[in-house]
Amino acid sequence: MWRWLAVSVLAVNATAQVPSEPDLASGQKLFTSQCALCHGVAGGGGRGPSLTRAKLNHAADDAALREVIKNGIPPEMPGAWQLSAREVANTAAYVKSLGSVPAEPLIGDVSRGARLYEANGCSGCHINGGRGEGFGPELTGIGSKRSAAYLREALRNPAASTPDGFVYVTATTNSGETVRGIRVNEDTFTVQLKDAQGRFHSMSKADLKELRASRKETPMPGYGTRLSSAELEDLVAYLAGLRGKA
Repeated sequence: MWRWLAVSVLAVNATAQVPSEPDLASGQKLFTSQCALCHGVAGGGGRGPSLTRAKLNHAADDAALREVIKNGIPPEMPGAWQLSAREVANTAAYVKSLGSVPAEPLIGDVSRGARLYEANGCSGCHINGGRGEGFGPELTGIGSKRSAAYLREALRNPAASTPDGFVYVTATTNSGETVRGIRVNEDTFTVQLKDAQGRFHSMSKADLKELRASRKETPMPGYGTRLSSAELEDLVAYLAGLRGKA
């Protein structure tokens, strides 16, 4: 009986520690008192890096962000050992909100934009809500990460607004075969690419005659001339509304 009670109490405590919905106001207060000295009052940076970005270098997702806050990044950033699990979650939610773009009024029609998204085959390169192919950047939460102005320019001239880490590579083997794709990984001796069909290629650099990488080249076509001004605004409105969890 006592063993059953002990297990029950532990389970209740564990559940109580993790909030179902983080409290942003509480997280802001904790951030101001615990983190602002290094990261700035509004997260814009100081002794520590700016946090007003959609993607943080040491926190790829929510769980990783909570771990960074809890354990720190030795030796530069101390861990917040004094915070409870609930307080860590609240602080993480507030930090995440710093890189979120607020919703803005747009002139485009979301429904027409959704139809344009499908008609132009965007799902052939982008994942959106679990659907589509992952050759290009995921768009599930793009509306919370990028402004309408950025989305508009990215549609008009994709090569001028490629995201961080997006590198388009052309590899030519010694036998003359050419493979084009997105760089997945690269080290001193090998390079791994993902092509437009979703196939992965791992190649030894010793077997390559040429390896050309460009951060300003993309297989995505520009839609500035393919769509009318009204259609472009409809597609921007649709993309800006994609604010789901990526």
